Amino acid sequence: MGAIRTFFTTFALTFALAIPAAAQTKANQLFGAKGSPSRQAPAAYGEYSKGCLAGGVQMPETGRTWQAMRLSRNRNWGHPEMIDFLGDLSHRVQRIGWPGLYIGDISQARGGPMLSGHASHQMGLDADVWMRKPQSLTLSRAERERIGSTNMRSANQRTVSANYSPDVGQVIQIAALDPRVDRIFVTPPVKIELCKRANRKDRKWLQKVRPLSGHNTHFHVRLKCPRGDRACETQRPTVDDLSNGGSGCDETLMWWVTDYLDPPKRTAPAKPSKPAPRKRGARDYTMADLPRQCAQVLSAP
Repeated sequence: MGAIRTFFTTFALTFALAIPAAAQTKANQLFGAKGSPSRQAPAAYGEYSKGCLAGGVQMPETGRTWQAMRLSRNRNWGHPEMIDFLGDLSHRVQRIGWPGLYIGDISQARGGPMLSGHASHQMGLDADVWMRKPQSLTLSRAERERIGSTNMRSANQRTVSANYSPDVGQVIQIAALDPRVDRIFVTPPVKIELCKRANRKDRKWLQKVRPLSGHNTHFHVRLKCPRGDRACETQRPTVDDLSNGGSGCDETLMWWVTDYLDPPKRTAPAKPSKPAPRKRGARDYTMADLPRQCAQVLSAP
């Protein structure tokens, strides 16, 4: 009976791919409705912002050195490589005096586009780590919904807030030094602060740390595609591909403090006769936009 049900579900998904995109159910509704992982071998399919996750593993709600936050979202699922990494990182930060980590969103049970929030986090290889030093690793489920992380960006957006301390930078450095990590996204003032304080003889790890708005309270870790996951596409260029081997500090300081926050005046371009079409995002995707393997991930028991 189970085999028959799987056949018809797969058939329905295949049939849906032939329907014009505008008439199809959005992929985020399909993946958002799945509360459990597929019973398949673990695999990441596609891209970080256009993919899915087979055989996802749930980050336990509480470990000796971590707690998963916002459990009501059911986004504490990831590729086994990510779950192992987060466990390792939460243990390593103990050497700088942190008791562990608060872990934010990873992925949905089967990855894919989300109903709200992230455009990425679709393959179980992205995770948000709170920049709040845990005061307790025995929080109740209700407490994990109420408390928030700590804002590390000041009101002027150019500097870190008074909440920032050097040990936050140490946590980020420990994460960046892990060879599994491809890049880490932080609010730009944190990158600037890291550049100011880093050892001048040991700055190569800073290349992995990228400034990006929207990361005031957490840093976003992105892993490389696991070895053997041939249908997984690591973001290009990877940090290892960069030939200059620099820290990214000079460019960051110059661009963020000048052009972004105080952009040079330019002559306004002529208004187009027709407005440009809105760019499609992750919440617009249908199954036709995702890798073909994602239909099987969705239909698998």
